[in-house]
Amino acid sequence: MLDFLGNLKRTHYCGELRAKDEGRDVLVMGWVARRRDLGNLLFLDIRDRTGIVQVVFNKETQPAAHAKAEQARGEFVVAVEGKILKRQKANPELASGEVELVASKLHVLNNAKTPPFPIEDEINAAEETRLRFRYLDLRRPKPHRNLALRHKIILEIRKVMDEMGFLEVETPMLTRSTPEGARDFLVPSRIHHGQFYALPQSPQIFKQILMIAGMDKYFQIVKCFRDEDLRADRQLEFTQLDLEMSFPRQEDIFHVIEQVMVRACAVAGIKAEAPFPHMQYKDVIRKYGSDKPDMRFGMELHEVTHCFPEEARQKLQIEGNVFALAAPGAAGYSRKQLDELTEKAKALKARGAYFVKVAPEGLTSTVEKLIGPENVKKLADACGAKAGDLVLAVSAKEQIQGTEAAALIAGQLRLQLGEALGVIDKSQWKFLWLTGFPLFEWNETEKTWVSAQHPFTGIVDEDLEKLESAPWEVRSKGYDLVLNGYELGSGSIRIHRQDIQERLFKALGLTEEQLRRRFGFFLDALTYGTPPHGGIALGIDRVVMLLAGEKSIREVIAFAKTTAAQDLMADSPSLVDRAQLDELHIKISGKYYSDLECMCGGRWHVEFEVPAKHGVGGTALLAYCPRGTAQLPLVMLNSAAWWSVKHYDPQNGQLTLVDESQNYRS
Repeated sequence: MLDFLGNLKRTHYCGELRAKDEGRDVLVMGWVARRRDLGNLLFLDIRDRTGIVQVVFNKETQPAAHAKAEQARGEFVVAVEGKILKRQKANPELASGEVELVASKLHVLNNAKTPPFPIEDEINAAEETRLRFRYLDLRRPKPHRNLALRHKIILEIRKVMDEMGFLEVETPMLTRSTPEGARDFLVPSRIHHGQFYALPQSPQIFKQILMIAGMDKYFQIVKCFRDEDLRADRQLEFTQLDLEMSFPRQEDIFHVIEQVMVRACAVAGIKAEAPFPHMQYKDVIRKYGSDKPDMRFGMELHEVTHCFPEEARQKLQIEGNVFALAAPGAAGYSRKQLDELTEKAKALKARGAYFVKVAPEGLTSTVEKLIGPENVKKLADACGAKAGDLVLAVSAKEQIQGTEAAALIAGQLRLQLGEALGVIDKSQWKFLWLTGFPLFEWNETEKTWVSAQHPFTGIVDEDLEKLESAPWEVRSKGYDLVLNGYELGSGSIRIHRQDIQERLFKALGLTEEQLRRRFGFFLDALTYGTPPHGGIALGIDRVVMLLAGEKSIREVIAFAKTTAAQDLMADSPSLVDRAQLDELHIKISGKYYSDLECMCGGRWHVEFEVPAKHGVGGTALLAYCPRGTAQLPLVMLNSAAWWSVKHYDPQNGQLTLVDESQNYRS
């Protein structure tokens, strides 16, 4: 028989009890984490969000409480009354390990099924299982710590922004669709038939309008949405620190973010020192082969095109530059390992990979016959290779206008070798500001130059004269913040002058009609005295992921989606009733779905093929429950009306389908 909470009031949290609490009468509440029955003595470890306390039930002194404890099992919800005593032998693995709670009463508030995985830090459950039972996964200590850290970091960010005079202003979640570089999530309007809202990819236009409105300094901890492929550091919905300032220099924005990051790192017990170093985009690409370089180790890139004579370049079909690096201690790599590196390089679209092994007795190279011993030595010297090192050089199969294709390939190989050779110092925290980005990037599909960021990104003053004549040489006033190989944030000083904005639109080939359709209200706002302004957006999920020592942002988001863009716990995305679609004047082309509850707790779906010429009716192809394994192939059903599911009999697995127009059943 379960107990009621009634007037019971918790006096202490489990993980906060200490030796100073000895002798106190306490009441704790939580879940049964572990049970050990030694006969007359029975031990329950009770867990809440702060940690665990050991509770002792003595059959001789408190027989009623002991009898109740015998019925308790893992994950039962309980309240325990009793007295705190010092343990005879402390448990150093528990924060409360100096004491134990000697129980006088046990209240069982709820029971529980056996969970699909143990509620503890180290488990072997698949990520899909953990996400499906996320409410259980979040009971584990590690997710608790991550979410607590996230809370503290966001709280500290708000404090810093307030201290620096920023106002927190909320911007709309339902806005208009504007090109931001990824697909929008569209929301159909019920009131305005055929029109759509879009969920914001960022508050970009709104925060610029706030500067026009005279807010001077704005910030927001905001949800953003991008319909793009997921990966370890990317979700469909994500959280960012968004800010904008009026009349700023680049250095002013850098100073703000540096203060934010220094304070955020301190919350996680990490010491970061400002100011952060700066590098130009073109230099960082040539040196590290990445626009988000991991600077915790060396193995820098070197252009070694001069080591490959013209005749050798022709035989090797080398176009463009060759970049190389020296991998310390890798001269002993076997033929198999070199072949694996070559295959990796080719997968990255390299024309070829060329090796030099540096041994005390001399140099050996896979291209010595083509470039000659002197050039092999020049190649090793150019990379600063020492005895025991392996020099790896690559050329690119395809050149990329505006950047160094071979350097980008070598940069990926640098990261792989850095991990494999264990040369990355994981104790370091290396921040970097990147500036001098190209304003345009080449779109191979459209065969034209397009904005590398958004079309309101400022232009470096001295490059304005090249806007029409040499757009590929124009640098933007954009900047990125990088930490340990991750891009944390991106921003820019914006265009605020009408004459420059019009020149940029013209360079992009945008017509007046396109401009009005995409940015009409914003362009109008720009004509009413726009101050110079700029800002940045910092990825909160990535910041917390790195400071928590995780490799996936799913570990620091309470309810994350899988790489297949599904919320397995909420069974989302899901089908909706036809009535909801009708209200929005939406028809599903090709297929229509109907559903009803399954005995397993999921929902049966029946899939119909819909003839395009009719728009209704069709052939029922398959019935299935996504949570179960049963699939029922259905007979051919032809009609001019919708079929719907009316009944499911779990005894024999039969579905009853009804043609609403003819009342025909199958």
